[in-house]
Amino acid sequence: MTLSHEPPRTKPRIESLTDLIFGLALSIGAVGLLNTKPANIATFLYGVVFFAFSFLILITIWFRYTDTMSFLTIETGRSRLSNVFLLFFVALEPYLFNIVAGSSPVSGNTATIAFAVDIGAIYASLASFNNILVSKRTNLIGPELTLRFRTFRNLQIVIGAIFWISTAPQFWALTFPLGGVQVQVRYVFWAVALVLSRAVRIAKRLG
Repeated sequence: MTLSHEPPRTKPRIESLTDLIFGLALSIGAVGLLNTKPANIATFLYGVVFFAFSFLILITIWFRYTDTMSFLTIETGRSRLSNVFLLFFVALEPYLFNIVAGSSPVSGNTATIAFAVDIGAIYASLASFNNILVSKRTNLIGPELTLRFRTFRNLQIVIGAIFWISTAPQFWALTFPLGGVQVQVRYVFWAVALVLSRAVRIAKRLG
């Protein structure tokens, strides 16, 4: 009788853990708002809008992750490493979100830089998964899907780059009036990134 020395497949467990982390990140972000006491309607609306932004970003990332993993049926050293990075940055997101949206003594500039770096890193991890998927060495998908997932990868690289570029200090110093308040240009970059993240979903439907 020959004993198999094939290592156990940990991919399903990693995916389950990732789903759990995403769920906790979404829940903790909402619970964190309970500790904030808005002083006025503007502060209240700011908290709601920012949570909605965080929620949409995370849920879009989760949809993209699950779609990619349904095709990425093998586990490699690169995919495992990307998954570890993804788990770390997703788990960190609600902490940074609560610093940005709450009454932390950390300055808005520093907090939003950390948040932007974190979200950019999440998109970089997603792009890494799609890069493995479209690689000719893995041969996991046919030519008809390669273009679609390559487009997803390129869009995710662009979105991650937008978040990282937005960390430049001048994009916090520059503001414009909106509804009687001054809004930092950094948030405009994030809004553009959110629109592009939705474009990934639209591209999937059209593909």
